[in-house]
Amino acid sequence: MLQPSFFCCRTPVTLVDPELRPVLVYPVAQDVRDRVAGSGGRPLAALIGRTRAAILRSIEDGCTTTELSRRASTSIASASQHAAVLREAGLVATQRNGSAVLHTLTPLGLDLLSGAGGAGDLDVTTKAG
Repeated sequence: MLQPSFFCCRTPVTLVDPELRPVLVYPVAQDVRDRVAGSGGRPLAALIGRTRAAILRSIEDGCTTTELSRRASTSIASASQHAAVLREAGLVATQRNGSAVLHTLTPLGLDLLSGAGGAGDLDVTTKAG
């Protein structure tokens, strides 16, 4: 069975279960991804939400939670919570340095930004919330 997928990137994936028909999952064409996202080339924000995309983009060159809050225009508590979710997803690494916490992107986080058309192309402007 052939199954197109918005979330499959670059390479098709096979799913095999001895009790079911084999499935080949293949990526949806990029132009379809842009139309589905409905965000004028901003599929990352459509996928993970504008605030979380802003948080991810803000961490690109590394920052503390306080800096992250300022860059993404969110409260410190919100920035910390979003960073924790992104860390659990393997997109962000966090290192404590005394009383400060430094957030950086993992290779997977960098790949996600690159796959979204380049970090500079993301329009993830948001207000606190």
